[in-house]
Amino acid sequence: MAAVVTKRVGILGATGTVGQRFILLLAEHPIFTIHALGASPRSAGKKYKDAVRWKQSRPIPENVAKLVVTACDANLFKDCDVVFSGLDADIAGDIEMAMLKNDIAVFSNAKNYRRDPSVPLIVPTVNSDHFDLIAHQRTLNKLNKGFLITNANCSTTGLVVPLKALQDAFGPMSHILVNTQQAISGAGYPGVPSLDILDNVVPHIGGEEEKMEWEVAKILGGISSDKKELNHLEDTIVSATCTRVPVLDGHLETVSVKFANGAPPSVEEVYKVLEAYTSDAEKLGCHSAPQKPIVVTYDADRPQPRLDRENLKGQAVTVGRVRKCPVLHIKFVLLVHNTVLGAAGSSVLNAEIAVAKGLI
Repeated sequence: MAAVVTKRVGILGATGTVGQRFILLLAEHPIFTIHALGASPRSAGKKYKDAVRWKQSRPIPENVAKLVVTACDANLFKDCDVVFSGLDADIAGDIEMAMLKNDIAVFSNAKNYRRDPSVPLIVPTVNSDHFDLIAHQRTLNKLNKGFLITNANCSTTGLVVPLKALQDAFGPMSHILVNTQQAISGAGYPGVPSLDILDNVVPHIGGEEEKMEWEVAKILGGISSDKKELNHLEDTIVSATCTRVPVLDGHLETVSVKFANGAPPSVEEVYKVLEAYTSDAEKLGCHSAPQKPIVVTYDADRPQPRLDRENLKGQAVTVGRVRKCPVLHIKFVLLVHNTVLGAAGSSVLNAEIAVAKGLI
C-alpha cells in the first residue's frame, strides 16, 4: 500500500477556543500535520504551551506544545497546504484574504465572507456539491491552488442537516421556525459573565438570529449549471429566536416546519427519512465523516446536551421528539455540538472533502 501523503496545515487564532478545538482534532490526523500556529502579536515568539490558556478537557498534544507561535502573517504560512482560521470576525477579514491572495486553501469559521457570492458556505454533511464553485473562485482571484471556504454559524449548522434530509425527501419548505438554547462555549473565552448566565437564560445573542435566517437559504440552495453561481432558496421563510443558556457545550434547537407542496409527511415517514440520510463525506471515505450524519433518538426526553453532544465524536446532529405541529406541519428537537460540527469539526471535514475531490 502506498504511503499517505500528509498535508501541512496552519491554524490561525490557535490560542482561542476554536483554535484549541482545531488542535485536538488535528493532532493525530492521518492526512493533516500541524505545521504552523498563528495568534496575536503578544503570543508570537512563544512556545504554544506558554502562549495559551488551555481550556480543553484533554491536555495539549505533546507535538504541539513546543511549537513556536507566529503572527498571522500570510508570508509565514506559505509552506502550508491548508490554513484553518479560528479568528474572531473583527480581525479575520484582512488576514484570511491575505492568505487567499498567497494562493493558500483557507477554511474559515468567521462570518466575514459568508455572504460573498463567490465563496461557498458549506456544512460538510449537507452541501459538499458547492465545492464545484471553487474553479470559478480561482479564476476570479487568479489563483492556482488556493481558495476560501466558510463554515456556517454553529446553530445554522445543526439546523440544516435534518432540513436537508427533509427537503430531499419531501420537497421545499415554505416556513421554518427555530428556537435555540445555545451553550456558553459559543461565546468563546472568557465568554458570558457568570452573573449574567448562572440561574438565568439570556434571550438575545447579537446577530445570531439574522445569520440563521439567511444562511439556510444559501446552504440549501443549488448551484448553477455553469458552476459559477449559487442559487439561494427564494421561497423559504426562516424565523429564529436565539437564547444563551447555562450549558457548557451543545446547542439545543426546537424546530417547526411547513412543507410547500401537498400534504405533509407523517411522523413515521419523517423518522424513516432522518434515519436513512447519508452524506457525500461518508461516501468519499473522509476520516472525520460520521457513519450517520443524523442520530435519531426515540426517547421522549432526548436529545440532551450533556448526554448527546458527543454522539459520533460530535460530528453528528441528534434529532428526536418528532411530532405533528398544530400550527405548521412537523416539529422536532435537535442537538449539535457547537465547537465540533458547529465550528472546527466542520472545517476539518470540509478540508478532508477537498482532498478527496482533488482540490488540495
